[in-house]
Amino acid sequence: MTATIIDGRAVAERLRERIAVLTAELAKQSLRPGLAVVLVGEDPASQVYVGSKTKQATAAGLKHFDHRLPATTSTAELIALVQRLNTQSDVHGILVQLPLPPNVDSAAVLAAIDPAKDVDGFHAVNAGRLALGQEATVPCTPLGCLILIREVLPDLAGKRAVVVGRSNIVGKPMAQLLLQNDCTVTIAHSRTRDLPQLCREAEILVAAIGRPKAIGGDWIRPGAVVIDVGINRVMDADGKNKLVGDVDYQAALANAGAITPVPGGVGPMTIACLLMNTVNAAIRQSRIAAPVLRAT
Repeated sequence: MTATIIDGRAVAERLRERIAVLTAELAKQSLRPGLAVVLVGEDPASQVYVGSKTKQATAAGLKHFDHRLPATTSTAELIALVQRLNTQSDVHGILVQLPLPPNVDSAAVLAAIDPAKDVDGFHAVNAGRLALGQEATVPCTPLGCLILIREVLPDLAGKRAVVVGRSNIVGKPMAQLLLQNDCTVTIAHSRTRDLPQLCREAEILVAAIGRPKAIGGDWIRPGAVVIDVGINRVMDADGKNKLVGDVDYQAALANAGAITPVPGGVGPMTIACLLMNTVNAAIRQSRIAAPVLRAT
């Protein structure tokens, strides 16, 4: 069996095109979605990621507000900025780039964001709404994963799904989304017994544990859809850094029916879904007559 490669870059591009069309329509009604991105410190990876977000936001027709703060910024100072952005009418989405420096209380900062402007979907209100099956802003990475799964499995009803990882950012919301799509879902984690056998039962396998190649190719059920959320930097035989996922990609190709590569799989979808969440937040806050974008 040769697996279908799910091209996250191509799917993300199509989503950005849909976003650009909608933002052009919103502009005719004098609404330009605004995204505020807050970066604290000088972490190189975060700087690259934030730069990509703001570049893509501009290309899609969004307005962006960059706030770069020193690593010495206190929790109180950061919360004060968030509270100002909460009241700023042309800011519809607020993203505080994680991780924050150790001197900052991340939970307190995220809790200060207006849930209506929480385009990362991390606020307890949005997490609770998602768990209850209510309208909510969904975290960008699991939302992107769902879109990629639907690329190859339009109907998920009755599918056996296993999510490896139980984080609040990916694992738990991913499981909620799969449940809402009528999958039978198991969340696995570090204490799970016989993880390989559990993975072999999955028709849909989502790997989000942050350990390079932790899931072997022989763990994959023949024909399964494999979504690899992991982005791990390792050194190859030539001493060069490269990115690999949580799944042993080359080994998994023999069994999987479809699989996301790393890089080029889930990563591009995360930013595209951030833009979608921001546009939807602008529509909801303005209450204009326009449909929100859905994960289809």
